[in-house]
Amino acid sequence: MAWTTMDIAIMAGVITAVAFFLVGLLLLILHYMYRHKGTYRTHEDKGTEFAESADAALQGDPSLQDAGDSSRKEYFI
Repeated sequence: MAWTTMDIAIMAGVITAVAFFLVGLLLLILHYMYRHKGTYRTHEDKGTEFAESADAALQGDPSLQDAGDSSRKEYFI
């Protein structure tokens, strides 16, 4: 069977299109895996993980020192 120049060009175009599609799919999968890796960062104060209670952990917090009335405390989680 003799291949014409047009047949070879069509096959090269299809192979190139499939290769570009596969590279794009690979990049999309890598982007998804990088963005959704299941880890997150917290910005908690150092030393609070060893506190006995929430009150003990927040006693040294400078933003709570000027609270005034210590009978009513409000914690945001």
